[in-house]
Amino acid sequence: MKTCVIIPTYNEAGEIGNLVKQIRQQGLDVLVIDDGSSDRTAPIAKDSGAVVLENARNRGKGACLKRGFDYALSKDYDAVITMDGDGQHRPEDIMYFMRLAKYSDSGIFVGNRMSKTRNMPLVRLATNKFMSWMISGAAGQDIPDTQCGFRLIKKEVLKKIRLKTSKYETETEILIEGSRAGVRIESVPIKTIYRQEKSRINPFLDTLRFFRLMTKELFSK
Repeated sequence: MKTCVIIPTYNEAGEIGNLVKQIRQQGLDVLVIDDGSSDRTAPIAKDSGAVVLENARNRGKGACLKRGFDYALSKDYDAVITMDGDGQHRPEDIMYFMRLAKYSDSGIFVGNRMSKTRNMPLVRLATNKFMSWMISGAAGQDIPDTQCGFRLIKKEVLKKIRLKTSKYETETEILIEGSRAGVRIESVPIKTIYRQEKSRINPFLDTLRFFRLMTKELFSK
């Protein structure tokens, strides 16, 4: 399965080089979308072996993902794997996605951190559980960890879905639109490395965008 790993980044110069190198050691292509970083994220990623596309200004995680999907389709990859650039996702877990996708008819595979939540911040745990319950209902499928950005998405799914959002809510839109297109979603148990990094999610604006998306999706059924 010809696969490209897509990593949206914004000021991740401290982590991106090591991450790209570890993925490249597995024989996989890496595409880094640099979202207007003010540090050396882009040149470090390039020097480490990634193809780098740069946004002139910060456009949002969803916009980066969509640009990455377009690139993958243009290069005829069979699937993409999306990962965060802050070092939370372990490159060694990629093999689990690849093995499962090879023999499964499912089209989307989502990392599941909810079986090992001891180190997950309490607020994040509660938020993930609530949002996963809500999004699973909208999608009509049980998705234990809808907030995990570590995913594998097959080419056929990328061709089916039409994404209209551009920020953090795009990851939710992928699950709902995929489900409506008849795509089965599977979960993949993973481990996550939690540090003291500050979340870039805006508690007010991104929550508002999420509920606006959910309201639109529920009323458009």
